[in-house]
Amino acid sequence: MARFRRITDLDVKAKRVLVRADLNVPMQDGKITDDTRIRAVVPTIEALLNKGAKVIVLSHFDRPKGKVVPAMSLKPLAPALAATLGKLVSFAEDCIGDVAAAAVANLQPGDVLLLENLRFHAGEEKNDPAFAAALAALGDIYVSDAFSCAHRAHASTEAIAHLLPSAAGLSMEAELNALENALGNPMRPVAAVVGGAKVSTKLDVLTNLVAKVDDLIIGGGMANTFLAAKGVHVGKSLCEHDLADTARDILKRAAAAGCRVHLPSDVVVAKEFKAGAESRTVRADLVAADELILDVGPASVADLSAVLSRAKTLIWNGPLGAFEIAPFDAGTVALAQEAAALTRAGKLLSVAGGGDTVAALHHAGAADAFTHISTAGGAFLEWMEGKELPGVAALEK
Repeated sequence: MARFRRITDLDVKAKRVLVRADLNVPMQDGKITDDTRIRAVVPTIEALLNKGAKVIVLSHFDRPKGKVVPAMSLKPLAPALAATLGKLVSFAEDCIGDVAAAAVANLQPGDVLLLENLRFHAGEEKNDPAFAAALAALGDIYVSDAFSCAHRAHASTEAIAHLLPSAAGLSMEAELNALENALGNPMRPVAAVVGGAKVSTKLDVLTNLVAKVDDLIIGGGMANTFLAAKGVHVGKSLCEHDLADTARDILKRAAAAGCRVHLPSDVVVAKEFKAGAESRTVRADLVAADELILDVGPASVADLSAVLSRAKTLIWNGPLGAFEIAPFDAGTVALAQEAAALTRAGKLLSVAGGGDTVAALHHAGAADAFTHISTAGGAFLEWMEGKELPGVAALEK
């Protein structure tokens, strides 16, 4: 990975620093239900304030599609950011033009200003040079701290980075360092857990990973497609039978690259997917025609734990089973706890990302032990696919 500037490389004293955050937090009835993304940007803001900067925070919220939608205003987030920061945050009713310029002009070193939703302007998502220039006119320095938006070439994530001295914020830096350690230049052997419902959503991930990792563990509904492709009957399980050739091709590529692919040897099945449904554990090739595979079994967990115990690096995306409903969370929970224990013991560098993954690891009580948990969904997946992220490439020296 090419070098990128850090906050420590910049002189920000009395300078106007534009910080691209991701404040697109979940809300219900006007209240924030998860403030993870607000907390993620606070260390960067604090570091800049401690160096005497004037901090101007940029973010999108929801999908107003280039129009002003009052319900999607960032205004309610100013007090939330202020509460987390322990400092007053002023708000400007626009993110460019006279209104924004006047608010910026009022700032003193140590002040924080939040600008209105970037996506109220169509130029943001179009990566429009004129819109990027209007944003850049408000600052002297640009800091990107929104890895979760780095896979999008938008004006505030890509074009602006070419117009001002730019650096990665602390959260962005932590993400990039963790990802470099996991796939760019990892300690080997490297194991990857890829789960979730469908192979079709993770084809590029699997194709990239078989060339990069030593052990690939496939779980969730995706595993059923691979089992079926090998001639195993999976009953009524979620399965993309039309992707059998694709699954076989991925297995062939893995063999050619020396990557060991691990599929469940035993599974937990039920006749319906609901809480408390009667279930049984069977060998993967003994699933009845009217049964659904909903989790991996204990023998699989033991096999996969042995894979992790040999590994030095782990990348995890997606659960092994239908973890939302007990008892079909057991496989995911057991393997997550094993990964957590190995990480705590200093034997494993573990990096995980993706919405379901983070929820599953928290459910297992394992998230805090992982070396790094990415808050990004799409950007984390595109990184696993081996794609260049425009918002990262723009920061590289």
